[in-house]
Amino acid sequence: MREREAKLSVAPDFDVPDLGDPSAGIVAEPAAARQLRTTYWDTPDLRLARWGASLRHRSGEGWTVKLAGESSGPLVSREEVVFDGPPSQPPDEAVDLVRAFVREAQLAPVARLRTTRRPVELRDQDGQRLGELTDDRVVVLDGRRVSRRFREIETELAPDAADGALDPVVKRLQDAGAEPVEVKSKYLQALGNPDPGPAEVVLVEPKRGATIDQLVRYDLGAAVVRLLRHDPVVRLGRDPEGVHQARVATRRFRSSLRTFLPVLEEGWTVRLRERAKWLADRLGAVRDADVLLARLEAQVEQLPEAEARAAGWLLQRLRRERDRARSALLAAMREGAYVQLVDDLLAAANSPMVLDGGRPAAGELTPRVARTWRKLRKEVRQAGEEPSDAQLHRIRIRAKRARYAAEALVPVVGKQAEEFAEACEQIQEVLGDHHDAVVAQEWLRRAATARGAPGPSAMAAGVLIAAEREVAARRREDWEAAWKAADRKKLRSWF
Repeated sequence: MREREAKLSVAPDFDVPDLGDPSAGIVAEPAAARQLRTTYWDTPDLRLARWGASLRHRSGEGWTVKLAGESSGPLVSREEVVFDGPPSQPPDEAVDLVRAFVREAQLAPVARLRTTRRPVELRDQDGQRLGELTDDRVVVLDGRRVSRRFREIETELAPDAADGALDPVVKRLQDAGAEPVEVKSKYLQALGNPDPGPAEVVLVEPKRGATIDQLVRYDLGAAVVRLLRHDPVVRLGRDPEGVHQARVATRRFRSSLRTFLPVLEEGWTVRLRERAKWLADRLGAVRDADVLLARLEAQVEQLPEAEARAAGWLLQRLRRERDRARSALLAAMREGAYVQLVDDLLAAANSPMVLDGGRPAAGELTPRVARTWRKLRKEVRQAGEEPSDAQLHRIRIRAKRARYAAEALVPVVGKQAEEFAEACEQIQEVLGDHHDAVVAQEWLRRAATARGAPGPSAMAAGVLIAAEREVAARRREDWEAAWKAADRKKLRSWF
């Protein structure tokens, strides 16, 4: 569930004002006070806190994992997942969700709280729930001793409420003297330290004139952070974008190792690329199925009712294939090999095996981008005026490699690299849609001729194949314009 809340710090003697606001259509209904006992768990080096996550057990609520969130003013939006289980040990499902952060480290209680909570239900004039205000007086325990106290007021939006629905309540509290909290987590407040330690990957964006070592660290580090941030999203399976972003992160990591190969220790680089490919292949199987499923679902929506019903068998078959690929991915992510891979990726981001990394990055690595461009241009010339589907697919791959290589150099080259990468991305996008249309046709042909395929479903597959053939034909025309635009931006002065 997506949690959206605003936290405010108040003095111990703060008087909560009347929260009902007829002008804003808000009705406040105080509820009975509750006593809560909360225990936060983490590793000895506070890895969850350092990744912006938390794992807690709370009386009456069970176990909750909160992932890193996004802030917009006082409003914080973050994913929280609740699990059943006794308070003595976190359930396996909760530990699995934070496995990429914890890895082989042991979880244990690190903070215990007692909270007196006074809730207020907030509704609109029609009785629709907008959210809840909670006035929490918190006691942090060190054994039986009280180590610190604090008071905090939260306004949490209901799932269906608009982002600004409780803004009048927050404003009224602030007008009465409440202030946005400096530390937007009870867990960190309980620790008594808003800084639980350095992030496992510290990203320092390179400037013009940066060294090879600085650029490599930043580029590999950004990819690893992207992967680990989306690891829990992949495991939850609620948003296909999680798999997409994790796959892009893995691709970017491998692409950067290819781009930086001349300045890296070769054996280390090759081994790491191959090990990352193990994960990329499994992510790719799920992502490809997600893309194909979304594509065919959109096509089926355009069919007449009878044909749409007949196509239902095809979609069900594809969903089963996607589910099998996802099961294989999750099984792989629960293996020791995955944990070891994450450790190796973190080590690579923090201590890449760079050869003579003190040299300026731009002068040393720009020729690598030029090389990817020359390979792309050669592929286009060999394809001729009527390239096959396979040749267009290879051109797409070359364009993607050129784009990623250029994007890696944007911090030290600037606008030229950015424009070149954008031009290559246009080629990649157009030919990506072409490739997806070709793959869709191939899958539909296999499904239509599979054992047990109903006759009407086979006929619906024929209609969908015709639609995808039209898409592929349009993209064949579009890609030439994208190529000419990129060819004009090859930036001879840069190369």
